[in-house]
Amino acid sequence: MGNRLYVGNLPYSVRDERLAEVFRPFGNVASARVMMERDSGRSKGFGFVEMADEAQAQAAIAGLHGQPLDGRDLVVNEARPMTPRPPRTEGYGGHHGGGYGGGSYSGSRRESGAGGGWGRGNAELDGTFRSPYGPGPRTRRSSSNNGWGRRQQDSGWN
Repeated sequence: MGNRLYVGNLPYSVRDERLAEVFRPFGNVASARVMMERDSGRSKGFGFVEMADEAQAQAAIAGLHGQPLDGRDLVVNEARPMTPRPPRTEGYGGHHGGGYGGGSYSGSRRESGAGGGWGRGNAELDGTFRSPYGPGPRTRRSSSNNGWGRRQQDSGWN
């Protein structure tokens, strides 16, 4: 067991000093820190408190877990070490699989053989156009008039 505590379900108005005040009746508070969002500066609703020794930490868990603070019931547990997480990707798909067909953006699509597009084929590779709005009726232009004019029903894409 350790003397570092996780404190969850904190009201968003609580800051480091207020968190330390709440834990002082249970012993000497070595540090108290509320986790804040990097971009907005708003509290994430949890924090960590480090007590001077393990006995004080256990007393704080027993005395504060489930107790209300500004209308919210605190969750107080022994802090666990942070587990390693895989590295983040670019987010929102970037060039590595976003959109409707995933695909890659590493060079030419012909070279990579990646999906891309709308996920229904690749016009550059197979010579057909496929609408992003669905397959629709399978039609082809009449061979007369050099392909201009009336469309005819077809059983396939060629």
